[in-house]
Amino acid sequence: MTTPNKTPPGADPKQLERTGTVREIGSQAVWSLSSCKPGFGVDQLRDDNLETYWQSDGSQPHLVNIQFRRKTTVKTLCIYADYKSDESYTPSKISVRVGNNFHNLQEIRDLTGLQSSCCPELRSHHRLNWGRIHCQAHSAT
Repeated sequence: MTTPNKTPPGADPKQLERTGTVREIGSQAVWSLSSCKPGFGVDQLRDDNLETYWQSDGSQPHLVNIQFRRKTTVKTLCIYADYKSDESYTPSKISVRVGNNFHNLQEIRDLTGLQSSCCPELRSHHRLNWGRIHCQAHSAT
């Protein structure tokens, strides 16, 4: 998760961080997953290595939960998805939900057809304690 000034679509989050456009704040949060295969958990999700990733190990929904210790303003969420490398595991839909606690989360973004990295700017600047990313896999054909 990042806190930016103005993020151009498709921008490289690391480059934006180097130029001071965004600031990485994910380390200020506690991250949890609905499930994961051994060696494919939170550490791999957040390690800045495009060769490692999170892989769920259970039925849907696949969830990434992010909890900040205090209310935190989040303007942009950067997500890397490589549809071309593995279309069967890349989510077809990502729902971003925020709130003050687990029980009052509201959807603020719905990303459908995600095929590459993105840094969606959240429509308004949300002060939140909880965030949840809901990933829906592609349907079997």
